[in-house]
Amino acid sequence: MPVRKGRGAVGNTEGRFETRRIEPADYGWDAGGEEDSPPRLPTTVTPEKTRTILSRNDSPDIPFDRSINPYKGCEHGCVYCFARPTHSYLGLSPGLDFETKIFSKPDAARLLREELRRPGYRCEVIALGANTDPYQPAERDLSITRGILEVLWEHRHPVGIVTKSSLVLRDLDLIAPMAGQNLAAVFLSITTLDRGLARTMEPRAAAPHRRLETIRALSEAGVPVGVLASPMIPGLNDQELERILEAAAAAGARTAGYILLRLPHEVKEIFAEWLETHYPLKAAHVLSLVRQTHGGKLYESEFGTRMKGRGPYAELLERRFATACRRLGLTRRGGSPLDVSQFRLPPRPGDQPGLFDRHPTRSSGA
Repeated sequence: MPVRKGRGAVGNTEGRFETRRIEPADYGWDAGGEEDSPPRLPTTVTPEKTRTILSRNDSPDIPFDRSINPYKGCEHGCVYCFARPTHSYLGLSPGLDFETKIFSKPDAARLLREELRRPGYRCEVIALGANTDPYQPAERDLSITRGILEVLWEHRHPVGIVTKSSLVLRDLDLIAPMAGQNLAAVFLSITTLDRGLARTMEPRAAAPHRRLETIRALSEAGVPVGVLASPMIPGLNDQELERILEAAAAAGARTAGYILLRLPHEVKEIFAEWLETHYPLKAAHVLSLVRQTHGGKLYESEFGTRMKGRGPYAELLERRFATACRRLGLTRRGGSPLDVSQFRLPPRPGDQPGLFDRHPTRSSGA
C-alpha cells in the first residue's frame, strides 16, 4: 500500500464499531514513481464543546487518578499509539483519521478553573498528556495547554507533563517557577535514537536529538525532568534501551520509566500493516516476540501485565532497565512526589475579603 509522506499509519482502517468494511483494490496503476504517490493529507483541527475537562481513572497500574488531554487525536502520528482506538468512538478511523482529524478543547482553562473550585475538590497531581500529546503542532497556535498551566499555577496545583515535543520549552516561564515550588515535573518520551526509525515510526514528533536537547534545557532551568523509554518494541528498538537511558541521563534526566509495546483493539492491525510496509523482513519476528510477552497474544488488557508483559523476554527487559537505572543513578518513575499541600483558591473579582482564604488542606478537601 502506498505510504503518505509525513504520516505514521499506512491505511485508514475502520473503527471497531463500524458495520461497513472498505477493502483497498490494486488495479495495477501504481508504478512506484513520485507521480503515483497518494496526495498528502491535510490536518484539520475542530473545536469541541465539552462539559468537563478532568478525566478520572482508578487503574491500579497508573500512577495518577486524573488527567487532562487538551486534544483528541494526535498529529505526531506515532504508529504504535495506544490512544488511537479512541477515535472509533467518534465514528472515525484510528488510522490516518487519528493523526489528521484533530479535535481541540478551547474551553479547557475555563472548565478546569470551575472544576478546581467545586466544593470538596481534593488536590492530587494532574497528568497532562496522558493519552495524546499536549504539545502537538496545533498547540503552537491554540495555546490551550498554556492556558491550563496558567490555571494550575494560579491554584498552586501540581502537574506532571508527558510530551515528545520541544514546544514545552515555550512555557518555561510557567513550568520553572512551578518546579521551584515542587509543583511540576516533565517527562520526555524517547522511543529511539535512530533518526530513520523515528522519522518512519513517529513522523511529526521532534527528532530524537531535539528531545535530548529539551531534557537538557529543562534540567538547566531547574525543572525535574525524566525520560520514558517507551514503547519498547521487541526486535525493533529494544536493543536501544540502555543507550536511551544513558543519553537522557547525560542530558540531565533524573528519573526514568519504560513501557512495553501495547497493541489494544485496532492498533494491532495498524502496527502490523506498518511493519509489513516498512520492515517486511522483520515483521514476522517482531510480532512473534510481542506474542511471547503476552501469552501467545498480541495484547493483554489485564492490569499489571498490559504495560510490562510477562514471560522470559519481559523479565529480561525489566532486569535490564533496573540495572541501567542503578548504574546511571536514575530513580524509577513515581519517585519524588509533587506537593499537593499548596493548593489554594485564588480570589475572583467581587469576592469578599477573607471569604476564600481557607487553609490549603481544607480547600483541597482533606
